Amino acid sequence: MNGKDNNIGDKFFRVAAKFSEIDENSKCEIEDENFVNTEMHIVKLIKEHEGIHVTGIAEMLGVTKGAVSQVLGRLEKKGVVVKERDDKNMSRLVLKLTPKGERLYEVHEAFHAELNEIIKETLENSTEENRIFLKNFLDTVETRMLQIHIK
Repeated sequence: MNGKDNNIGDKFFRVAAKFSEIDENSKCEIEDENFVNTEMHIVKLIKEHEGIHVTGIAEMLGVTKGAVSQVLGRLEKKGVVVKERDDKNMSRLVLKLTPKGERLYEVHEAFHAELNEIIKETLENSTEENRIFLKNFLDTVETRMLQIHIK
């Protein structure tokens, strides 16, 4: 890589770090109650994967069932999530959003839409060729980063 490429790499990591910081520090308030990023992501999974259960969320997030149960306990206390018996497997509980949970989902999605709008506006004058290159670049970086094992 030459000097110019290093500047692109540095800029890419600064932007990625800022997105990560925004994502990690994002909070949402619904009915005078604060929700942190982890709670909002679990709400999103429940909304977008009807009939999901604790094990399914844990597998999707790559965390333990205990960690998911801990967050779900907070969400239940805040009146966002309820557990119901699974009609297909009576020994399993499925997760559902309450109306308050639905509102939290909508607010969180609006936040993500705002971030997506920044990207859309930035790319609106780009050529199709440049957009394809950028998508391929990001796909490749993502694939390679998923192969990195941090010790």
